Amino acid sequence: MAALWAASAAAHEVLPAIADMERQGNELVFTVEAPLEGFVAGIDLGAVDDTNAAPEAETYDALRALPPAEMDARFRDFWPDMAERIEIRVDGAPAAPELRAVAVPEVTDTELPRPATFTFAAPLPEGAETVQVGWDEAFGTLVLRQQGVEAPYDGYLEAGATSDPIRLAGGDQAGPWQVFVDYIPVGFEHILPLGLDHILFVLGLFFLSDRLRPLLWQVSAFTLAHTVTLALAALGYVSVPASIVEPLIAASIAFVALENIFFPRLGVWRPAIVFGFGLLHGLGFASVLGEFGLPAGAFVPALIGFNIGVELGQLAVIAMAFIVVGLAWKRDWYRQVIAIPASAAIALIGAYWVVERTML
Repeated sequence: MAALWAASAAAHEVLPAIADMERQGNELVFTVEAPLEGFVAGIDLGAVDDTNAAPEAETYDALRALPPAEMDARFRDFWPDMAERIEIRVDGAPAAPELRAVAVPEVTDTELPRPATFTFAAPLPEGAETVQVGWDEAFGTLVLRQQGVEAPYDGYLEAGATSDPIRLAGGDQAGPWQVFVDYIPVGFEHILPLGLDHILFVLGLFFLSDRLRPLLWQVSAFTLAHTVTLALAALGYVSVPASIVEPLIAASIAFVALENIFFPRLGVWRPAIVFGFGLLHGLGFASVLGEFGLPAGAFVPALIGFNIGVELGQLAVIAMAFIVVGLAWKRDWYRQVIAIPASAAIALIGAYWVVERTML
Protein backbone atom coordinates (compact mmCIF):
# COMPACT_ATOMS: atom_id res chain seq x y z
CA MET A 1 0.00 0.00 0.00
CA ALA A 2 2.91 2.34 0.66
CA ALA A 3 4.16 1.68 -2.85
CA LEU A 4 0.73 2.45 -4.28
CA TRP A 5 0.63 5.70 -2.32
CA ALA A 6 4.03 6.71 -3.67
CA ALA A 7 2.92 5.95 -7.21
CA SER A 8 -0.29 7.90 -6.79
CA ALA A 9 1.40 11.05 -5.56
CA ALA A 10 2.33 12.17 -9.08
CA ALA A 11 1.40 9.48 -11.57
CA HIS A 12 2.95 10.08 -15.00
CA GLU A 13 1.60 7.19 -17.02
CA VAL A 14 3.55 6.14 -20.10
CA LEU A 15 1.24 6.56 -23.08
CA PRO A 16 1.58 4.73 -26.40
CA ALA A 17 2.85 6.64 -29.40
CA ILE A 18 0.23 6.86 -32.15
CA ALA A 19 1.46 6.94 -35.75
CA ASP A 20 -0.69 7.56 -38.83
CA MET A 21 1.04 6.25 -41.96
CA GLU A 22 0.04 7.39 -45.46
CA ARG A 23 1.54 7.12 -48.92
CA GLN A 24 1.97 10.53 -50.51
CA GLY A 25 3.46 10.31 -54.00
CA ASN A 26 6.92 8.78 -53.76
CA GLU A 27 7.07 9.04 -49.97
CA LEU A 28 5.57 7.28 -46.99
CA VAL A 29 4.65 9.93 -44.43
CA PHE A 30 4.28 9.22 -40.72
CA THR A 31 2.53 11.61 -38.33
CA VAL A 32 3.28 10.59 -34.75
CA GLU A 33 1.62 11.83 -31.58
CA ALA A 34 3.55 11.24 -28.35
CA PRO A 35 5.08 13.10 -25.38
CA LEU A 36 8.50 13.95 -26.82
CA GLU A 37 10.09 14.52 -23.42
CA GLY A 38 10.32 10.79 -22.73
CA PHE A 39 12.32 10.21 -25.91
CA VAL A 40 14.65 13.16 -25.37
CA ALA A 41 15.24 12.33 -21.69
CA GLY A 42 16.39 8.86 -22.70
CA ILE A 43 13.78 7.00 -20.63
CA ASP A 44 13.38 3.32 -21.51
CA LEU A 45 9.64 3.61 -22.13
CA GLY A 46 9.36 -0.10 -22.79
CA ALA A 47 10.63 -0.92 -19.30
CA VAL A 48 8.60 1.48 -17.11
CA ASP A 49 4.89 2.16 -16.71
CA ASP A 50 5.33 5.50 -14.97
CA THR A 51 8.01 8.05 -15.81
CA ASN A 52 8.57 8.69 -12.11
CA ALA A 53 10.04 5.19 -11.89
CA ALA A 54 12.77 6.03 -14.42
CA PRO A 55 16.25 7.22 -13.41
CA GLU A 56 15.77 10.11 -15.85
CA ALA A 57 12.57 11.33 -14.12
CA GLU A 58 14.04 14.71 -13.13
CA THR A 59 15.24 15.37 -16.67
CA TYR A 60 11.82 14.38 -18.01
CA ASP A 61 10.04 16.79 -15.64
CA ALA A 62 12.41 19.61 -16.54
CA LEU A 63 11.80 19.06 -20.26
CA ARG A 64 8.03 19.19 -19.75
CA ALA A 65 8.39 22.69 -18.33
CA LEU A 66 10.22 24.00 -21.42
CA PRO A 67 8.42 26.42 -23.76
CA PRO A 68 7.37 24.88 -27.11
CA ALA A 69 10.21 26.47 -29.11
CA GLU A 70 12.88 25.13 -26.75
CA MET A 71 11.35 21.66 -26.64
CA ASP A 72 11.13 21.69 -30.45
CA ALA A 73 14.85 22.47 -30.66
CA ARG A 74 15.75 19.78 -28.14
CA PHE A 75 13.79 17.16 -30.07
CA ARG A 76 15.38 18.18 -33.38
CA ASP A 77 18.80 17.75 -31.79
CA PHE A 78 17.73 14.29 -30.60
CA TRP A 79 16.19 13.26 -33.93
CA PRO A 80 19.33 11.78 -35.59
CA ASP A 81 19.65 9.31 -32.72
CA MET A 82 15.96 8.48 -32.86
CA ALA A 83 15.97 8.05 -36.64
CA GLU A 84 18.64 5.37 -36.36
CA ARG A 85 16.32 3.37 -34.10
CA ILE A 86 13.22 3.59 -36.30
CA GLU A 87 13.24 0.76 -38.82
CA ILE A 88 11.50 1.35 -42.14
CA ARG A 89 11.91 -1.44 -44.70
CA VAL A 90 10.34 -1.04 -48.13
CA ASP A 91 10.07 -4.38 -49.94
CA GLY A 92 12.71 -5.61 -47.50
CA ALA A 93 15.21 -2.78 -48.18
CA PRO A 94 15.96 -0.18 -45.48
CA ALA A 95 14.67 3.36 -45.99
CA ALA A 96 16.00 6.26 -43.94
CA PRO A 97 13.36 8.40 -42.17
CA GLU A 98 13.67 12.17 -42.57
CA LEU A 99 12.14 14.62 -40.07
CA ARG A 100 9.70 17.09 -41.66
CA ALA A 101 7.87 18.90 -38.87
CA VAL A 102 7.51 19.19 -35.09
CA ALA A 103 4.56 20.71 -33.20
CA VAL A 104 4.84 21.08 -29.42
CA PRO A 105 1.86 22.48 -27.47
CA GLU A 106 2.13 25.16 -24.81
CA VAL A 107 2.91 24.19 -21.23
CA THR A 108 -0.28 23.75 -19.20
CA ASP A 109 -0.10 21.39 -16.22
CA THR A 110 3.38 19.96 -15.75
CA GLU A 111 1.87 17.08 -13.78
CA LEU A 112 0.29 15.76 -16.99
CA PRO A 113 1.91 14.37 -20.15
CA ARG A 114 2.24 16.85 -23.04
CA PRO A 115 1.54 14.92 -26.27
CA ALA A 116 3.22 16.61 -29.22
CA THR A 117 3.26 15.77 -32.93
CA PHE A 118 6.16 15.14 -35.25
CA THR A 119 6.15 14.13 -38.89
CA PHE A 120 8.77 12.17 -40.80
CA ALA A 121 8.90 10.61 -44.24
CA ALA A 122 10.67 7.70 -45.92
CA PRO A 123 11.31 7.48 -49.68
CA LEU A 124 9.39 4.95 -51.77
CA PRO A 125 11.03 3.60 -54.91
CA GLU A 126 9.01 3.11 -58.08
CA GLY A 127 6.75 0.08 -57.80
CA ALA A 128 7.10 -0.30 -54.03
CA GLU A 129 4.54 -2.74 -52.63
CA THR A 130 5.12 -3.36 -48.93
CA VAL A 131 6.56 -1.72 -45.84
CA GLN A 132 7.62 -2.97 -42.44
CA VAL A 133 7.86 -0.65 -39.45
CA GLY A 134 10.08 -1.33 -36.44
CA TRP A 135 9.98 0.73 -33.26
CA ASP A 136 12.86 0.62 -30.80
CA GLU A 137 12.03 -0.97 -27.45
CA ALA A 138 13.09 2.17 -25.59
CA PHE A 139 10.35 4.14 -27.38
CA GLY A 140 7.57 2.05 -25.80
CA THR A 141 4.35 0.89 -27.47
CA LEU A 142 3.34 2.07 -30.93
CA VAL A 143 -0.17 2.22 -32.36
CA LEU A 144 0.30 2.15 -36.14
CA ARG A 145 -2.63 3.16 -38.35
CA GLN A 146 -2.58 3.12 -42.15
CA GLN A 147 -4.45 5.96 -43.86
CA GLY A 148 -5.79 6.71 -47.34
CA VAL A 149 -6.45 3.12 -48.49
CA GLU A 150 -9.26 0.58 -48.34
CA ALA A 151 -9.06 -2.13 -45.64
CA PRO A 152 -6.14 -0.36 -43.90
CA TYR A 153 -3.68 -1.94 -41.50
CA ASP A 154 -4.26 -1.07 -37.85
CA GLY A 155 -1.72 -2.52 -35.42
CA TYR A 156 -0.70 -2.34 -31.77
CA LEU A 157 3.05 -2.95 -31.70
CA GLU A 158 4.59 -3.80 -28.35
CA ALA A 159 7.87 -2.12 -27.45
CA GLY A 160 10.64 -3.37 -29.71
CA ALA A 161 8.28 -5.11 -32.16
CA THR A 162 8.41 -4.96 -35.96
CA SER A 163 5.25 -5.17 -38.02
CA ASP A 164 4.60 -7.83 -40.62
CA PRO A 165 4.88 -6.60 -44.22
CA ILE A 166 2.07 -4.11 -44.83
CA ARG A 167 0.73 -3.67 -48.36
CA LEU A 168 0.97 -0.02 -49.37
CA ALA A 169 -2.17 -0.37 -51.48
CA GLY A 170 -4.19 -1.57 -48.47
CA GLY A 171 -5.93 -4.84 -47.80
CA ASP A 172 -4.19 -5.79 -44.54
CA GLN A 173 -7.03 -4.93 -42.22
CA ALA A 174 -7.23 -7.61 -39.53
CA GLY A 175 -10.22 -9.93 -39.50
CA PRO A 176 -12.70 -10.03 -36.58
CA TRP A 177 -11.02 -12.99 -34.86
CA GLN A 178 -7.56 -11.44 -35.06
CA VAL A 179 -8.86 -8.10 -33.76
CA PHE A 180 -10.55 -9.90 -30.86
CA VAL A 181 -7.33 -11.69 -29.94
CA ASP A 182 -5.19 -8.56 -30.37
CA TYR A 183 -7.32 -6.45 -28.02
CA ILE A 184 -7.31 -8.89 -25.10
CA PRO A 185 -3.74 -7.95 -24.04
CA VAL A 186 -4.59 -4.27 -24.60
CA GLY A 187 -7.41 -4.54 -22.05
CA PHE A 188 -5.27 -6.55 -19.64
CA GLU A 189 -2.45 -4.01 -19.85
CA HIS A 190 -4.83 -1.21 -18.92
CA ILE A 191 -5.47 -2.97 -15.63
CA LEU A 192 -2.01 -4.44 -15.05
CA PRO A 193 0.15 -2.45 -14.89
CA LEU A 194 -1.43 0.80 -16.12
CA GLY A 195 -4.82 0.93 -14.36
CA LEU A 196 -3.97 2.02 -10.84
CA ASP A 197 -7.46 3.55 -10.41
CA HIS A 198 -9.12 0.27 -11.29
CA ILE A 199 -6.63 -1.82 -9.29
CA LEU A 200 -7.46 0.16 -6.15
CA PHE A 201 -11.20 -0.13 -6.77
CA VAL A 202 -10.97 -3.91 -7.15
CA LEU A 203 -8.82 -4.11 -4.01
CA GLY A 204 -11.50 -2.11 -2.24
CA LEU A 205 -13.98 -4.82 -3.16
CA PHE A 206 -11.53 -7.50 -2.09
CA PHE A 207 -10.96 -6.14 1.43
CA LEU A 208 -14.66 -6.21 2.34
CA SER A 209 -15.18 -9.82 1.33
CA ASP A 210 -14.17 -12.92 3.22
CA ARG A 211 -15.70 -15.29 0.67
CA LEU A 212 -14.88 -15.71 -2.99
CA ARG A 213 -18.37 -15.97 -4.49
CA PRO A 214 -19.71 -12.56 -3.30
CA LEU A 215 -16.44 -10.98 -4.40
CA LEU A 216 -16.71 -12.42 -7.90
CA TRP A 217 -20.34 -11.26 -8.12
CA GLN A 218 -19.24 -7.72 -7.30
CA VAL A 219 -16.42 -7.80 -9.85
CA SER A 220 -18.82 -9.17 -12.48
CA ALA A 221 -21.29 -6.34 -11.78
CA PHE A 222 -18.44 -3.89 -12.09
CA THR A 223 -17.38 -5.42 -15.42
CA LEU A 224 -20.93 -5.44 -16.83
CA ALA A 225 -21.38 -1.78 -15.92
CA HIS A 226 -18.14 -0.50 -17.40
CA THR A 227 -18.80 -2.55 -20.54
CA VAL A 228 -22.09 -0.68 -21.03
CA THR A 229 -20.66 2.82 -20.73
CA LEU A 230 -17.49 1.92 -22.63
CA ALA A 231 -19.60 0.76 -25.58
CA LEU A 232 -21.89 3.80 -25.44
CA ALA A 233 -18.94 6.20 -25.20
CA ALA A 234 -16.99 4.47 -27.98
CA LEU A 235 -20.06 4.70 -30.24
CA GLY A 236 -20.41 8.39 -29.47
CA TYR A 237 -23.69 8.20 -27.55
CA VAL A 238 -22.16 9.34 -24.25
CA SER A 239 -19.50 11.96 -23.74
CA VAL A 240 -18.50 13.22 -20.31
CA PRO A 241 -15.42 15.44 -19.83
CA ALA A 242 -12.45 13.88 -18.05
CA SER A 243 -12.55 16.81 -15.61
CA ILE A 244 -15.82 15.34 -14.30
CA VAL A 245 -15.17 11.62 -14.74
CA GLU A 246 -11.71 11.42 -13.15
CA PRO A 247 -12.63 13.04 -9.78
CA LEU A 248 -15.75 10.85 -9.60
CA ILE A 249 -13.69 7.72 -10.23
CA ALA A 250 -11.38 8.77 -7.41
CA ALA A 251 -14.42 9.37 -5.18
CA SER A 252 -15.70 5.87 -5.98
CA ILE A 253 -12.41 4.41 -4.77
CA ALA A 254 -12.58 6.37 -1.51
CA PHE A 255 -16.25 5.44 -1.01
CA VAL A 256 -15.89 1.66 -1.28
CA ALA A 257 -12.81 1.77 0.97
CA LEU A 258 -14.61 3.83 3.63
CA GLU A 259 -17.60 1.52 3.40
CA ASN A 260 -15.26 -1.37 4.19
CA ILE A 261 -14.27 0.40 7.42
CA PHE A 262 -17.73 1.42 8.66
CA PHE A 263 -19.83 -1.50 7.39
CA PRO A 264 -18.24 -4.84 8.28
CA ARG A 265 -20.71 -6.93 6.28
CA LEU A 266 -21.69 -6.97 2.62
CA GLY A 267 -24.91 -4.92 2.41
CA VAL A 268 -27.73 -5.55 -0.04
CA TRP A 269 -26.99 -2.17 -1.62
CA ARG A 270 -23.35 -3.00 -2.39
CA PRO A 271 -23.88 -4.64 -5.84
CA ALA A 272 -25.98 -1.65 -6.96
CA ILE A 273 -23.30 0.77 -5.77
CA VAL A 274 -20.59 -1.25 -7.48
CA PHE A 275 -22.62 -1.30 -10.70
CA GLY A 276 -23.09 2.48 -10.55
CA PHE A 277 -19.39 3.07 -9.99
CA GLY A 278 -18.65 0.63 -12.81
CA LEU A 279 -20.52 2.97 -15.16
CA LEU A 280 -18.07 5.72 -14.19
CA HIS A 281 -15.03 3.52 -14.68
CA GLY A 282 -16.32 2.58 -18.15
CA LEU A 283 -16.09 6.24 -19.11
CA GLY A 284 -12.50 6.18 -17.89
CA PHE A 285 -11.74 3.17 -20.11
CA ALA A 286 -13.37 5.03 -23.02
CA SER A 287 -10.82 7.82 -22.67
CA VAL A 288 -8.06 5.17 -22.85
CA LEU A 289 -9.45 3.68 -26.06
CA GLY A 290 -9.96 7.20 -27.39
CA GLU A 291 -6.18 7.55 -27.44
CA PHE A 292 -5.92 5.14 -30.36
CA GLY A 293 -9.51 4.20 -31.22
CA LEU A 294 -11.32 0.98 -32.07
CA PRO A 295 -11.06 -0.33 -35.65
CA ALA A 296 -14.19 0.76 -37.53
CA GLY A 297 -14.49 -2.52 -39.40
CA ALA A 298 -14.25 -4.72 -36.30
CA PHE A 299 -15.69 -2.59 -33.52
CA VAL A 300 -17.56 -5.36 -31.69
CA PRO A 301 -14.70 -7.94 -31.63
CA ALA A 302 -12.28 -5.24 -30.44
CA LEU A 303 -14.65 -4.10 -27.71
CA ILE A 304 -15.30 -7.66 -26.52
CA GLY A 305 -11.58 -8.51 -26.60
CA PHE A 306 -10.71 -5.36 -24.66
CA ASN A 307 -13.31 -6.10 -21.99
CA ILE A 308 -12.19 -9.70 -21.64
CA GLY A 309 -8.65 -8.42 -21.15
CA VAL A 310 -9.91 -6.00 -18.48
CA GLU A 311 -11.78 -8.81 -16.71
CA LEU A 312 -8.69 -11.03 -16.78
CA GLY A 313 -6.66 -8.15 -15.36
CA GLN A 314 -9.16 -7.70 -12.52
CA LEU A 315 -9.12 -11.40 -11.74
CA ALA A 316 -5.32 -11.30 -11.73
CA VAL A 317 -5.44 -8.49 -9.14
CA ILE A 318 -7.76 -10.58 -6.98
CA ALA A 319 -5.56 -13.64 -7.38
CA MET A 320 -2.45 -11.74 -6.32
CA ALA A 321 -4.25 -10.19 -3.36
CA PHE A 322 -5.47 -13.62 -2.29
CA ILE A 323 -1.97 -15.06 -2.54
CA VAL A 324 -0.72 -12.32 -0.22
CA VAL A 325 -3.49 -12.18 2.42
CA GLY A 326 -6.25 -14.60 1.41
CA LEU A 327 -5.18 -17.33 3.79
CA ALA A 328 -5.95 -14.93 6.64
CA TRP A 329 -9.57 -14.40 5.54
CA LYS A 330 -10.98 -16.69 8.21
CA ARG A 331 -8.76 -15.43 11.01
CA ASP A 332 -10.39 -13.42 13.79
CA TRP A 333 -7.81 -10.67 13.41
CA TYR A 334 -8.08 -10.34 9.58
CA ARG A 335 -10.43 -7.36 9.61
CA GLN A 336 -8.60 -5.35 12.27
CA VAL A 337 -5.05 -6.14 11.18
CA ILE A 338 -5.39 -6.28 7.38
CA ALA A 339 -8.74 -5.22 5.92
CA ILE A 340 -9.25 -1.95 7.81
CA PRO A 341 -5.67 -0.59 7.49
CA ALA A 342 -5.56 -1.50 3.80
CA SER A 343 -8.97 0.07 3.20
CA ALA A 344 -7.87 3.21 5.05
CA ALA A 345 -4.82 3.51 2.82
CA ILE A 346 -6.99 3.08 -0.31
CA ALA A 347 -9.42 5.70 1.00
CA LEU A 348 -6.59 8.17 1.58
CA ILE A 349 -5.30 7.69 -1.95
CA GLY A 350 -8.80 8.08 -3.38
CA ALA A 351 -9.43 11.24 -1.34
CA TYR A 352 -6.07 12.67 -2.42
CA TRP A 353 -6.97 12.04 -6.06
CA VAL A 354 -10.38 13.71 -5.62
CA VAL A 355 -8.68 16.89 -4.42
CA GLU A 356 -5.87 16.71 -6.99
CA ARG A 357 -8.16 16.07 -9.95
CA THR A 358 -10.72 18.66 -8.89
CA MET A 359 -8.03 21.34 -8.71
CA LEU A 360 -6.55 20.59 -12.17
